[in-house]
Amino acid sequence: MTDFWWLNPCKAVDAEAVAQANARQQQLTKPAGSLGQLENLAVRLAGLQGRVKPSLEQLWITIFAGDHGVVAEGVSAYPQEVTGQMLHNFVSGGAAISVLARQLRAQLEVIDLGTVNPALDLPGVRHLRLGAGTANFVQGPAMTASQGEQALQAGRDSVLRAIEAGAQLFIGGEMGIGNTTAASALACALLDCPVAHLTGPGTGLNAAGVSHKAQVIERALAVHGAQRGDPLQTLFNLGGFEIAALVGAYLACAQQGLPILVDGFICSVAALVAVRLNPASREWMLFGHRGAEPGHRHLLESLQATPLLDLGLRLGEGSGAALAVPLLRLACDLHGQMATFAEAAVADRPA
Repeated sequence: MTDFWWLNPCKAVDAEAVAQANARQQQLTKPAGSLGQLENLAVRLAGLQGRVKPSLEQLWITIFAGDHGVVAEGVSAYPQEVTGQMLHNFVSGGAAISVLARQLRAQLEVIDLGTVNPALDLPGVRHLRLGAGTANFVQGPAMTASQGEQALQAGRDSVLRAIEAGAQLFIGGEMGIGNTTAASALACALLDCPVAHLTGPGTGLNAAGVSHKAQVIERALAVHGAQRGDPLQTLFNLGGFEIAALVGAYLACAQQGLPILVDGFICSVAALVAVRLNPASREWMLFGHRGAEPGHRHLLESLQATPLLDLGLRLGEGSGAALAVPLLRLACDLHGQMATFAEAAVADRPA
């Protein structure tokens, strides 16, 4: 029987660490507030990590992958075989996120939740095989409740491995041809927003392709409209295995007390689902960047999120979040290593 673990309480932010970190910021040799968002980030991380001087040396990145039945509707500029081919690229070190993980000294995990190629067996990839991709959600639910719950658990299990390895920050990434269609459909259902506002080119559709993609999403929303008030069932109806795994990972992070750095459009949709299922999870989320996919702006606004970067990125894979890690690390270094007025024998501003 389902234990609904995703509804368990999230860990509380350490209010005392926040207070002490704020006090430290007021003592550092700079005008108050002069480092802007970097000050707020350091204080937030102090509360999330429960230490006055937070650290982000140990970084964990998990890429969740899965194929999508809705690709049969002609919604992608790329063939579905690319999902499996990219898994090989991830573990062989040739993908953008692979390069970034090396540069950041991060642990990179790659999980195949279900691709269309049943013979796919790549060393270095965890193959869970929940199905040969999801079903076409224009014709029915994308996944069964059992598949959805297994995907949620896969995300949770990844977080538990990250914590066991000593991770101080979790980044989730995704790979799956067709997954911007699934993410857009999910976002439309949850935000009750016009499809045109949340549908973009994904991997490179032209204007006609985007229009067709929006029509496919409209059809799917009509099929599943009766359950739009239920975020879990909406996830199972319209999501992907990798999106569900991201949801599970974000919720497990919040429950276990591991800060999250959310990537772009698809990951932000997963974050929205997580917050709808368990609102306290929002406290544990930082947002790496504002992506080029047009719907991302609406998601960030609905989540009241201020992204760290805005570079016109639309790659996915967790790449935008990874690019923001140096900023977070520098925020921690400035907070922890700058001298106080007393230590530097510098006159403080008048009281």
